[in-house]
Amino acid sequence: MAQQTMTGRAGVARASAGAAPEAGMRIVGALLALGVAAAHVADQGGVTAFTSPDWIGWGYRLIEVGGVLAALAMLLPWPAGLGRPWLRWAAAVLLGAGPFIAYVASRTAGVPGDPGDVGNWGDWVGTVSLFVEAALVLLSASMLLALRHTTVTRMVTDYDRDGHVAGAHEEPVNPDAKDSRPVPGR
Repeated sequence: MAQQTMTGRAGVARASAGAAPEAGMRIVGALLALGVAAAHVADQGGVTAFTSPDWIGWGYRLIEVGGVLAALAMLLPWPAGLGRPWLRWAAAVLLGAGPFIAYVASRTAGVPGDPGDVGNWGDWVGTVSLFVEAALVLLSASMLLALRHTTVTRMVTDYDRDGHVAGAHEEPVNPDAKDSRPVPGR
């Protein structure tokens, strides 16, 4: 039976051609998140204005702050101790889906304290916001799916029974698992 050892450092994935497109998608995601925040600032009448009723005004503030934080999460390097990088895309899905659902609810069934918006589909800021939010949800969901299906590989050297190099191949790696295979001594 052939023995195997890894060349290079354990657990380090090789650079892939997918790094540049992912960085571009993060920039687009950050711009869309800022677009969601900007649409809600515009709909409120500015940064200092506050929408009535108060609970909707505070919801707008949460969306605005969430948009800025999501944009920062997209653009800044992900600290190792802060969890998984896919969290930035999950936050962006929530940032886009929450206001989208709330807008549709306010225009169809109505929401407490705001009966005047039922049937008001002509609000241009709301319409722009719907498109931006939908784009953010689609981008983020597709990136989550892409990250789920990404396979990390490592180069493995094969040894014969005498300890001589017999070849090399790539194999998939679970980045969360520790490598427990013995490394042959030389």
